[in-house]
Amino acid sequence: MSRAQLTSTVEQNTGGAVAPFLAGKNKIINGDYSIWQRGTTFSPTSAAQIYLADRWCIYQNGSGTFTVSQQAFDYSASPAADKLPITGYNPAYFTRLAITTLGTTSAFEYEQKIEDVKTFANQTVTISFWGKSPTSSGISFYYRQNFGSGGSSNVQGPTQGFTLTTSWQRFSYTVTLGTIVGKTIGAGNNLEIIFNAGIGANQTWDIWGVQVEAGSVATPFTTASGTVQGELALCQRYYYRMTNTTSDGYGVFAFGSATSSTSATFYITLPVTMRTSPTLIDTVVSNLRWADASVASTFTSFVHTDTPSSPNLIALQGLGSSGLTPYRPTWLQGNGVTTAYLGFGAEL
Repeated sequence: MSRAQLTSTVEQNTGGAVAPFLAGKNKIINGDYSIWQRGTTFSPTSAAQIYLADRWCIYQNGSGTFTVSQQAFDYSASPAADKLPITGYNPAYFTRLAITTLGTTSAFEYEQKIEDVKTFANQTVTISFWGKSPTSSGISFYYRQNFGSGGSSNVQGPTQGFTLTTSWQRFSYTVTLGTIVGKTIGAGNNLEIIFNAGIGANQTWDIWGVQVEAGSVATPFTTASGTVQGELALCQRYYYRMTNTTSDGYGVFAFGSATSSTSATFYITLPVTMRTSPTLIDTVVSNLRWADASVASTFTSFVHTDTPSSPNLIALQGLGSSGLTPYRPTWLQGNGVTTAYLGFGAEL
């Protein structure tokens, strides 16, 4: 059973009889698009699952061309451009997905994976979001219970279509999720919340304020944590990016020691406990170097090592051509590049 509707400003501001600001009410992390650790503009060129704003990803199976970007709400104009028709919440950003073409794409999903398929199982939930488009654009919405590696087959809920117009509107979708009784639950299981596009071209979606909550009423939007720092910490459970913090580009990322004349191991204590032991999934090796008290050199390769990595600690091994002194303290730093970074992933 499902029900889709537009929700009014009054519903957004009062939430009826439901406690509107209950902590942990919203199971979507970064539903207000305040956290963008990986960057602010993405133009994927491969048919794969690609992460964008934190916790949000695109999966396409085909040859689509599109751009996803961070867009700022403009409060300086009168009337303020793109201002949401609600009170009590003045967000900084929304996300824009501009589809040039989907070609022969057979699947295109913009989604977030909520950890644990048991979330809201066999319960009535309301999924809501604010959306608009420069032109009238269709958008579909559904959920999928993913039972993980070695688990039961996925269960996909009914699809609900909406039409985005040039003005911000709040859309909601009430549905009863499937039961997990009799199901086998495997590693990496999750509840997927999915926006879907049909095959076509020249579609643009502006989206903000995605919320998934128990009950049949779309209550006022809140983030999963209710605080900026809390939302960042929730995001860092799945992805953590260290960036250069000095103006000269030589900021120190980690300390360690040389294990030979051509290798060094570095240790990084993670700011939060990640979902699993993370891996180094993105960096630019040439933007990094190792250095000790007397010499510095760039790496020929740079990888993580499984020992003693954990959800709280990661060990990284850098390999160079020569110059290190075994057992001498060594540090990992930027190579004079202010955009140097290390990205660690533990996504579903």
